[in-house]
Amino acid sequence: MSLSRKIFANTRKPGKGVTGKIMLKMMNIMHNKNALWCLSNIEIEKATNILEIGCGGGKNISNLLKKAPHAKVYGVDYSQTSVKNSRKFNRNAIAEGRVDVVHGTVSCLPFEDGKFDLATAFETIYFWPDIINDFKEVKRVLKPDGKFFICNELSKGEEAEKWTNIIDMSVYSEEQLKYALINVGFSDVVSYEHENGKWLCMIAQKS
Repeated sequence: MSLSRKIFANTRKPGKGVTGKIMLKMMNIMHNKNALWCLSNIEIEKATNILEIGCGGGKNISNLLKKAPHAKVYGVDYSQTSVKNSRKFNRNAIAEGRVDVVHGTVSCLPFEDGKFDLATAFETIYFWPDIINDFKEVKRVLKPDGKFFICNELSKGEEAEKWTNIIDMSVYSEEQLKYALINVGFSDVVSYEHENGKWLCMIAQKS
């Protein structure tokens, strides 16, 4: 594996070393503008239980708390380094009982059926091992009429191809995501594309 691939492997699963910790800090900063744009497209002020899948460095947990002031936000990540950093980033909210961050995988989420009003996936579905079965697992933990929110910086074009050449990831188009979501039983799929032609967010409802 080349040095660049070793470094960027931390975007998929941040490791225990210095490189993994630096990558998480960079994610918190570099992806935040995109995340805030995505969040501007959804109304979640009344949500009570939110699941942030692939919580990374923890910034989006904080963003969700601001957007949904009455909610408890649960973060889950399959990287122990991400779990540790998310807990550190949100330590005050954890102390207040507003946040809980656990280790786990999207393919087998450690939560009971029908727990969440909203599940979010910021810049993470690129790395999910089986998009159909993983979407089914997200649907399982949502309440009836609960919503699944996807936020991606990449959805098509040369920019996506550039990153897939150096990172083990899958970039999905709007059409591919809509097909997958409907295929597993989501409905009322709505998508928003940023004027830059790259950013994409999608909202789907559990039927």
